[in-house]
Amino acid sequence: MAAAHFVRAKRQSLQMIEVFDDLAALSARAAALFIDTARESVREKGACAVALSGGTTPRLMFQKLVEHEGRDQVPWNKIYVFWGDERHVPLSDPQSNYRMTKETLLDHVPLRHVFPVPFADSAEASAQLYEATLRSHFKTLPRLDLCFLGMGADGHTASLFPGSTALTEKTRWAFASRPLSGGPDRVTLTYPVLNNSRRVCFLVAGADKAATLKQVIENTDASIHYPAQDIRPENGEVIWLLDRAAAADLTSHYNH
Repeated sequence: MAAAHFVRAKRQSLQMIEVFDDLAALSARAAALFIDTARESVREKGACAVALSGGTTPRLMFQKLVEHEGRDQVPWNKIYVFWGDERHVPLSDPQSNYRMTKETLLDHVPLRHVFPVPFADSAEASAQLYEATLRSHFKTLPRLDLCFLGMGADGHTASLFPGSTALTEKTRWAFASRPLSGGPDRVTLTYPVLNNSRRVCFLVAGADKAATLKQVIENTDASIHYPAQDIRPENGEVIWLLDRAAAADLTSHYNH
């Protein structure tokens, strides 16, 4: 059972917070949101542009989407799939967000318009190629109908990490970044693209996110600022789908 709350955030983006008992329920809600947004967007304008993310929670969401009773009514051939970020690894690499999505979703549904981040000589070269792909498809600043994001315990989202030069990028649509924890370099969509989304959906689970999530949503300490706090679509909404462990530190009226 989920508790939903609406609040007004800065820059006039609408936020909705939903708290679920477990990851399975959270993932089922995310799958239903995918289906509802796709149907709505195709009905209104003939297509739906979605940006996906990697990680454990999206994996289960994709599985729920494949199993959903309404999957046969999804206009798969009119959905255009992009990624919010990707590791600089070959598409077949076990660390690739694309590979995870392919195994759990793309191999099971008739999606035709899929645009993974290309693997080039460097993350910067990959970012430039992905930006060219985006500009070829969208022509003007992308207006994603639905953008799925996660959030790390360090407050990063997509591959916008604390201290990264990508945080201040104003004109590029895709940018190379390096995670503080090490590992492969990344390619990420930038704030201008993410904040032009019609609907952003954060999927956040786990007790290790609780303290950071409180700051991101409630902004209780002006001396602390996390990258996820700057996801504020000017003409869109942010939906937080949380499990109870992640929501544990939120003000009580958000979490009951």
